Amino acid sequence: MQYHRWVSVRDLRPEDVGQNIPIYAVWEITLQCDQACGFCGSRAAKARPDELTLDEMKSVADQLAALGTREVTLIGGEAYLRPELPELISHLDSLGLRVGIQTAGRGLTVELASRLKAAGLATLGVSVNGPAEVHDILHGRRGAYAEALAAIDAAVGAGLITSTNSQICRLNVHFIREIVRDVRAHGVKIWRPGLVVPMGRAADHPQWLLQPYQVLEIIDTVAAIQLEAVAEARQQGLPVTEAFEVQGDNTLGYFGPHEEVIRSRPGGLRQHYQGCQAGQSSIGIESDGTIKACPSLPTRPYDGGNIRDAPLANIWNDSPELRFTRDRSTDELWGFCKTCYYADDCRAGCSFNAHTTMGKRGNNPFCYHRASQLRRRGVREVLVQVERASGEPYDFGRFEIREEPWDPATAKN
Repeated sequence: MQYHRWVSVRDLRPEDVGQNIPIYAVWEITLQCDQACGFCGSRAAKARPDELTLDEMKSVADQLAALGTREVTLIGGEAYLRPELPELISHLDSLGLRVGIQTAGRGLTVELASRLKAAGLATLGVSVNGPAEVHDILHGRRGAYAEALAAIDAAVGAGLITSTNSQICRLNVHFIREIVRDVRAHGVKIWRPGLVVPMGRAADHPQWLLQPYQVLEIIDTVAAIQLEAVAEARQQGLPVTEAFEVQGDNTLGYFGPHEEVIRSRPGGLRQHYQGCQAGQSSIGIESDGTIKACPSLPTRPYDGGNIRDAPLANIWNDSPELRFTRDRSTDELWGFCKTCYYADDCRAGCSFNAHTTMGKRGNNPFCYHRASQLRRRGVREVLVQVERASGEPYDFGRFEIREEPWDPATAKN
């Protein structure tokens, strides 16, 4: 499961700013999975041999609550394949934490959704990367798209707050509006688009990955969908706050003309990107107890320690791998990002995307401002894979940037 919606500025309260509290945790409770998605960053398939026990998971939950965590999203693999899931949800709920699950939906029945809601589950997100012929390729099995829509129906029917996340790549980039149309027809109120990032199995399919200049079209489309939804709500006499909501994740950006549209809730305070929040307000937990500053970061360079070896508070406060966004400066920036006008705020955007693409942080080609500035000069960047991934969970290879002419007929002033 590739899941990279972590806490963003829209999730923060004024009193949260600068506090370095793991407000939002994404917790992989197993690597066992009933699908073999071709974009899966963790290469989920079989459970790890040393996954945390229920008692250990309850202890982690207690420690998260003590640190000030407010929301936990459980992922896999497929979280519902852990038989202890309802009891874990109940324990998290008893601590006052808002609990969600992210799933591809194959095994999510009405009965299971209802049972999980009764245990305390508040939200459920389903990965939809359709239409069917594309979704089924990406998810590695025929019928996966129908199962995802059935999972949405089950979640909506159970009374869960239901969202959809979509990983955009070359196979589905021209079907963005169709995806949104289909999930809205099934009662989804929140859509979270992001880019397929070259980690795990996604790194094995470079032909699926977008080129940096394509973010212009993608973000233009995503912003238009949000603006149209707001206009639709007004036409229906509804408050803007009840409009269909687009929550662009942190792989989408940065500082283009639609920045506030994709960062802000309809009718809410206008927001802009404020840099990677990994280790400031988000935390990731792997099923064997490995702690990272963000759930999507590759494990090898961002392993901050294991919950079996040290208290969570010690890892959160002291591990350099979790403190990197707190302690870094613009000195780590390189390439275009080093010279960018927005460098001090942006810090090269999403660390997950930058590192797994370029082999290290500090230079992120998937940027609206960057692509638009290059287009003005009549050039665009393309990525060429020069190093393949090793085949381990949360692994990555490396790409190099090359420039090529951009057809002047398509360039904007």
